[in-house]
Amino acid sequence: MDRRVVITGMGGLCGLGTDTTSIWKWMREGRSAIGPLLNTELHGLKGIVGAEIKALPDHNIDRKQLVSMDRISVLAVIAAHEAMRQAGLSCNEGNAHRFGATVGVGLGGWDATEKAYRTLLVDGGTRTEIFTGVKAMPSAAACQVSMSLGLRGPVFGVTSACSSANHAIASAVDQIKCGRAEVMLAGGSDAPLVWIVLKAWEAMRALAPDTCRPFSAGRKGVVLGEGAGMAVLESYEHATARGATILAEVAGVGLSADAFHITAPAVHGPESAMRACLADAGLNAEDVDYLNAHGTGTKANDQNETTAIKRVFGDHAYSMSISSTKSTHAHCIGAASALEMIACVMAIQEGVVPPTANYREPDPDCDLDVTPNVPRERKVRVAMSNAFAMGGTNAVLAFKQV
Repeated sequence: MDRRVVITGMGGLCGLGTDTTSIWKWMREGRSAIGPLLNTELHGLKGIVGAEIKALPDHNIDRKQLVSMDRISVLAVIAAHEAMRQAGLSCNEGNAHRFGATVGVGLGGWDATEKAYRTLLVDGGTRTEIFTGVKAMPSAAACQVSMSLGLRGPVFGVTSACSSANHAIASAVDQIKCGRAEVMLAGGSDAPLVWIVLKAWEAMRALAPDTCRPFSAGRKGVVLGEGAGMAVLESYEHATARGATILAEVAGVGLSADAFHITAPAVHGPESAMRACLADAGLNAEDVDYLNAHGTGTKANDQNETTAIKRVFGDHAYSMSISSTKSTHAHCIGAASALEMIACVMAIQEGVVPPTANYREPDPDCDLDVTPNVPRERKVRVAMSNAFAMGGTNAVLAFKQV
């Protein structure tokens, strides 16, 4: 079924702020949330920085539900409620079975897992907290969003490391296009700022010791952050029938796999996903005004992504605006491309391209216009969002002005 899918509400929280207004304000200005970790449980980690949420906003999550939730689920539920408020929607007996949710999670509930490990193997305990298993499962965030809002349509978790949120949004688009749902909440959530995850990434020698500098010469690696982003997706017919404000259309989806290496990036996979996205959207390369790059800040990723962009866009690669907002909110793994969706939609709404923050000097291997440090005003009719994950699972989305 050829149905158009549009975005009518967004919610989010990360180190930049605890709602989409504050996230966009600081993302647009190129303010970075990266800094020393304030969580006292992590003070033994030397030379590791991150982008923490300093304090959660007030929320009305029921206490009986809260005890069964890991931080990833809490973040997802808060973001989902904000998205619903902006969309002006509620779920009731009349629409619950046509209303679903897909939530991308790259890592799962590692906070619960680590606490169980400490209890059993460090402190010599004999049993874990009763909800450990359901807190840690990758589908927990989607389940908790469903229960919090009463959604009874298609509900499931999506996990593909750093591209999880884009895969979740793509899956939600499919549910609407094929008629299984009229409305879907879709996005991602992750909370990787726990000891075991940070030590694992440190062991891969992937972490930058100071900050994230995508596409800049001398960049030193990834910085991890926590966060969540959610969007209300509706069929165009459903949104217009109720008089909703449409923020943007999800115009195209492109998916691919590298089939190459578990950590090393390739060029052919990202290239294939971007080409597939353009084809699905019925767009030419020249139609894209802004590309939110995967841009992790590692030497290999940024160089490979630059090459893939040049192959797909040709001369237009030098005309469109590119930036990596991971320089502001850090790499939030399963939530990363959900936050980057917010950047794309707001760029369309306001005609402002958010910058690549922390940029120092050009890298001749990354010679495209990456919007260094300063936001740029320009008309954005089409924005594309790249997400390329460890293991080579790639998901690219195109958003279009309506």
